[in-house]
Amino acid sequence: MHAVHNALRRELEHIARVTVRIDDDPRRVLRTAVGWRLFKRSLRIHHGAEDDVLWPMLRQRLADRSGDLAVLEAVEAEHAAIDQVVAAVDDLVARPEADRLRLGDLTDSLVTGVRGHLRHEEEVVVPLIERALTTAQWAAFEQVHNLRMGADAPRLLPWLLEGAAPGSVARALATLPDAARTAYHVRWRPEFSALDRWRGGA
Repeated sequence: MHAVHNALRRELEHIARVTVRIDDDPRRVLRTAVGWRLFKRSLRIHHGAEDDVLWPMLRQRLADRSGDLAVLEAVEAEHAAIDQVVAAVDDLVARPEADRLRLGDLTDSLVTGVRGHLRHEEEVVVPLIERALTTAQWAAFEQVHNLRMGADAPRLLPWLLEGAAPGSVARALATLPDAARTAYHVRWRPEFSALDRWRGGA
């Protein structure tokens, strides 16, 4: 979870910078940039795995604790609100006549909303997970999360691990089959490193 959160925070910095560029139209950049597609895909995978697997497991374990259940309802609502902002950004950048200033407002909302949500999960939900879930339950969530990368793994895994500490990279790769680990080092990471993912038109 922390690796995904750190990657999302990193990309939010790029999104904020794209929005204030004066050398290119940020609407075109977001419409065509690989970085925007990877951000959305990872966010969808992460939130979907939480909504479908992690929160139901926690609800079962916390069934008699109304205060903790209210926390889960709050983070689910945050997911829905973030999804709405992402959809609004996509709708706006698809229209060449759309107001560029409106894009700035939407991306400000996205950056603020996602940062606040990640902080909320780390400060409030992660302690619940540590107290309530077994190692096997957490492993089940991680497995679902990883499987949902599917065919996007060659790009999403290097995206996720960019800038991560060597120990974190080693732990993440240790869960992969030998062939996937080799592919990561030989192909996936070099190909990802060559991407200019926040330049429109990629």
